[in-house]
Amino acid sequence: MKRVLTADEMRFADKYTIEKLGVPEDVLVERAGLAVAEEIFSRYKGGRVLVVIGKGNNGADGKVVARLLSEKHGFLVSVMDAFSDDISVLDNEFDIIIDCIFGTGLKRAVEGKIADIIDKINKKTCVKIACDIASGIDGNTGKVLGTAIKADLTIAIGELKTGHFFNDGKEYSGKVVNKDIGISVWGEDYPLILEDCDIKEYFPKRKENTHKGTYGKCAIIGGSKEYFGAPLLSLSALTSYRVGVGYSYLIVPKSLYSIYAGLNPECVLNFLNDDGNNFILDTLALDKLFTLDAIAFGTGVGVTQGVHQTLKYIIQNYSGKLLIDADGLNALAKFGTDVLYDKKCQIVLTPHIKEFSRLSGLTVQEILQNPICVARDFAKKYGVTIVLKNAVSVITNGEETYINSTGTPALAKAGSGDLLTGLTVGLLATNDCISSAKIGAYLFGRAGELTAKELGEYSVTATEVSKNIGKIVLGL
Repeated sequence: MKRVLTADEMRFADKYTIEKLGVPEDVLVERAGLAVAEEIFSRYKGGRVLVVIGKGNNGADGKVVARLLSEKHGFLVSVMDAFSDDISVLDNEFDIIIDCIFGTGLKRAVEGKIADIIDKINKKTCVKIACDIASGIDGNTGKVLGTAIKADLTIAIGELKTGHFFNDGKEYSGKVVNKDIGISVWGEDYPLILEDCDIKEYFPKRKENTHKGTYGKCAIIGGSKEYFGAPLLSLSALTSYRVGVGYSYLIVPKSLYSIYAGLNPECVLNFLNDDGNNFILDTLALDKLFTLDAIAFGTGVGVTQGVHQTLKYIIQNYSGKLLIDADGLNALAKFGTDVLYDKKCQIVLTPHIKEFSRLSGLTVQEILQNPICVARDFAKKYGVTIVLKNAVSVITNGEETYINSTGTPALAKAGSGDLLTGLTVGLLATNDCISSAKIGAYLFGRAGELTAKELGEYSVTATEVSKNIGKIVLGL
């Protein structure tokens, strides 16, 4: 795992290294330029390079990059000062353009000549590399400030930044690598970006002398007459098996039982009473489920008083691990989140941005402005684990915070949330909440990426993604 800092945190660390530790600024500039040049040389063995520089340290880094690529590595290098030189140089052909115009401190919209330069660079078909961050991207939020370089590769200096991942940052950064240049960063409360090596440890070789009960039992409670979604709910329960759970139960409204029967014979099918449309409080049936290790509640259940009463009863009487998703979250938002204070169980919430807006009372824009802080604050307030789902997700229990950048636009499709629910509740049967949440989000994204490579981004379905989970686990 690698740390992810805000631009402000990185700037403070930079200042501390210079002023308190006595590392001269020009030494850090030389190190930064060397790190960028060496990374470029490791990937490209020559060619025509244009380094576009701006003011401040990013421009200074660019001058070092240009010198080293030319003198040390033999590239044919041109340098263009974005603030003073004629932009007609961009009419020439280049193999690589290196963006050193703005750093992470940009706060205003890019306009005028610089905007023209950026737009002209973006139209070029050559490789585009950003030094530290793509110019025009807010280093904290990842939002485009007017216009921005759309990089193929971003070489982050020191640490990864939140602006590389959130909002527009993921799309405009391309592949992101970071280079340590000796800037002192301390503390352990920074968000961490998830990688394959962080997930592999949760899937050790199984011991021979084990049985189904060794690997836990989970259940998914979902469905209603309006949102019965039989194949997806059944697939969600089946997906729990793909991460190793011993037993997976699917609990549906009694009146819909026959619709689900036999869809996936591996899953144990049972029911709760309903009013012909939605669940009603059925304490006897619920009590029988409370021996299970993990329960997921909310997929397609609707938002009614009976649904809320059912959820409230689970929260206050179940001592295992509970995942609340979809309409379970909407029921909390409608009837009150204070029931979370009365929980007996450990809880994982998996809202997307709009669901979290309803839960928290914050606007979508307020959430997108600082998703890490708002998710962390909510998790601390209610003592829960949150998976704040978006193109890049935040997973936090208020103390530990992780960022998951795996995934693809192909997953923006019905059934994806059900699949993540099945994955995560299966993991909850044998793992703690924060581990299950981060593993589930990571595997789901990686399986989506693999499926998109196989089928193309337009043709991915939840069924196909589910089939690829095992391949991802096997390849860890």
